[in-house]
Amino acid sequence: MRYLVSMARILVGLLFIISGFIKLNDPVGFSFKLEEYFSAPVLDLPFLEPYALAFALFLAVLEVMLGVTLLLGFRIRLTVWTLLAAILFFTFLTLYSAITGKVTDCGCFGDALKLTPWQSFYKDVVLLVLILILVRRSEHIKPLGSQGLRLGVTLAILATCAWFASHVLNHLPWIDFRPYKIGASIPEGMSVPDDAPKPVVEYAWTFDVGGKEQTYTTLGEYPQVDGEFLRVETDEIDPGYEPPIHDFSLERDGADYTQALLARKQLLMVISYDLARSYHPAFAEIAQLANSAKTLGYTVIGMSASSRESTEALKAGYGLDIPFYFTDQTALKTIVRSNPAVLRLESGVIRQKLHYNDLDQLQLRALPDEERDDLPLPISIDSLVEPDPQYRGDGASEEEAQEPEIENDSTIISIP
Repeated sequence: MRYLVSMARILVGLLFIISGFIKLNDPVGFSFKLEEYFSAPVLDLPFLEPYALAFALFLAVLEVMLGVTLLLGFRIRLTVWTLLAAILFFTFLTLYSAITGKVTDCGCFGDALKLTPWQSFYKDVVLLVLILILVRRSEHIKPLGSQGLRLGVTLAILATCAWFASHVLNHLPWIDFRPYKIGASIPEGMSVPDDAPKPVVEYAWTFDVGGKEQTYTTLGEYPQVDGEFLRVETDEIDPGYEPPIHDFSLERDGADYTQALLARKQLLMVISYDLARSYHPAFAEIAQLANSAKTLGYTVIGMSASSRESTEALKAGYGLDIPFYFTDQTALKTIVRSNPAVLRLESGVIRQKLHYNDLDQLQLRALPDEERDDLPLPISIDSLVEPDPQYRGDGASEEEAQEPEIENDSTIISIP
């Protein structure tokens, strides 16, 4: 039993520390996941959404500290019973997600390791068994070192967690596990290899055969049945390959400028997923940087999921003379954990990602002629489609849905 308790102690302690550190590295991302849980379609606790970041910080620090105190053997009874309460809470959430399918990723390990709801639930069940062993046989958990040493280490780790949380909140995550990390190519992240697995869809065909309904299942081919066809139902049993970046686009007035803008040799992106929740004083400095960048030869654009009225009001209020493009809010939240933020790209490759507190670190230079993009943006006529209105702000104007005019029936459109 002592060996079993020791094994459970090490496994649970290390797993809680790793899980908590990953969340603490990106508390804003974890808060987005909690907002999803609190939303009306899931747990229907919208009054908790404003406190999602506070909950995220508390849970992340709690996980790290529980893992540390368990390994140290500090306040053993309090630690193991708190571990039990925590794992019961997490098990409930993962089981709810698995049964309902309303949350497809529990966020247990952030963007470092994606688990399906059922995988997360099974992981929590294993942890629950191990923690029950620790609760039942807590007398076998032997403390390490003196009580003063254990207290000192615990307080030192707590202070380190507080400093680390403050640092990543006021800058950016220390480790970036997302497909938009520095050095990543957005066009490559959006591409699908030729040999990538294709989606597998199961078709259930129902026929009237001799007055009785009979169902035949195929993978797409129409069954040869001597009867009257009634209906068909489909079920995706394998989604196939999904590229790391699958929800990124740059749209304006119904036109898709994604490929044209990502092809720019030097591109500066000003990102704010929601202008109403952004830190507005930063836009004064961003406006100055945008003017300097354009003078040096950079293409400068804004990206937001807010309405046209909101972006125009922002531009007028801060003298921000750049065109804004619509991008899905979830994609913008994934790109960078700052609102607003600035990204510098070279031919679609991310070279800098800056929190609004770090704008003074933006590296700009006078571009030679071969790196300047002064030509109008080419777009395909086929791309002139209205974006799905569910992604637009409630205050989107009718002007946003209008297609841009194409001069002389050409496929070249000037930068908006």
